[in-house]
Amino acid sequence: MRGAKLLGIGAAIAILLLAAGNFGKVGLSQGQIPPVRTLGFGAVESVAFSPDGRYLAVGLGFLSSVQLIDTSSWQVIRTFEGHTSSVFSVAFSPDGKLLASGSGDWTIKLWDVATGREVRTLKGGADVAFSPDGRLLAFPGFYKETIRLWEVATGQEVRTLKGHTDDVTSVAFSPDGRLLASGSFDGTIKLWEVATGQEVRTLRGHTDGVFSVAFSPDGKLLASGSCGRHESGRGCVQGEIKLWEVATGQEVRTLEGHTSDVWSVAFSPDGKLLASGSWQVIKLWEVATGREVRTLTGHTSWVWSVAFSPDGRLLASGSFDGTIKLWEVATGREVRTIKGHNDEVRSVAFSPDGRLLASGSADRTIKLWEVPTGQEVRTREGHTGEVYSVAFSPDGKLLASGSWDWTIELWNISDLLGR
Repeated sequence: MRGAKLLGIGAAIAILLLAAGNFGKVGLSQGQIPPVRTLGFGAVESVAFSPDGRYLAVGLGFLSSVQLIDTSSWQVIRTFEGHTSSVFSVAFSPDGKLLASGSGDWTIKLWDVATGREVRTLKGGADVAFSPDGRLLAFPGFYKETIRLWEVATGQEVRTLKGHTDDVTSVAFSPDGRLLASGSFDGTIKLWEVATGQEVRTLRGHTDGVFSVAFSPDGKLLASGSCGRHESGRGCVQGEIKLWEVATGQEVRTLEGHTSDVWSVAFSPDGKLLASGSWQVIKLWEVATGREVRTLTGHTSWVWSVAFSPDGRLLASGSFDGTIKLWEVATGREVRTIKGHNDEVRSVAFSPDGRLLASGSADRTIKLWEVPTGQEVRTREGHTGEVYSVAFSPDGKLLASGSWDWTIELWNISDLLGR
């Protein structure tokens, strides 16, 4: 999320408005465009209009705050305070209900525009993945440009992988367990040799952060989700997915169609389809051709996570709207909406036998659900931070959960089910 960054302006910001529908035309005289209005602030770092043009958000430097201006009166109607450093970026959600602010304190805050309430503070990545043999866990390290590999049986750290220059957002093992892929806010994907920790290659092509990575079932392709194009004041206006050839690192194709960041990608078990989650929608793509097969609509906010059932018949999606939805892949029909979390659902995963669905939420809980009925089987608490990732071990006996409290919890499924 990026706003128009205006550095060195000091005590004022000149707002040049060329929207004829709201303010009329701005005349040109001798090559100069006069400002419609000059608003006095401190050091201004970023500005963004709401989608309906009613509000202007201004991110301030020394004051470490965001001010909301009513464009009909040009009065400050609300100040959002909570950051501890300069606010370098502001952006409204597409529906105008939320405002995001990015700061030098390394946090992104989400604010309710109508009330001024702080909805959420995001601090980094917390993805977790099992190796195919179930022996290892991969997880972004405390220094978030790194990935840490842990031995499941002992809980000992095996090695730390270093090479990214910004936070690692996503990790995935290749089906044969020999490679690990990592996506980062630095815009790259790195492939690592699991046995040695050596970097095999770096995949470059995205112009923004990489939010999700996934290997195809045969291990020949890698998919990555990102943003393809930003517009000042609006943030991401075009999401993109790239498909890469693992053996060579060559880009195979780019899939475009989303209107915002692509936060999640997943291959179907047969490798023929790719699912991607973005703002309010999930798209299904034909991998061989890059053709968009269908769009699944029903969520009312970001789709953070998508996962196919082991038989490929169902797709699960977890969203910022606090719900989980199950979809029939063949038709795109919504089978069921599962409710129970008290906050956004960050991650969903099917058990290897397809009977259970696990979900991790910002409400700091992990829930198990019965897939055929949608009934809640168990809720577990233990993390002191938001749960951002859940993953079953390949044998289905363990569930791993990764959290913003920078811990991984391992849960015995038989204990969770009371067996």
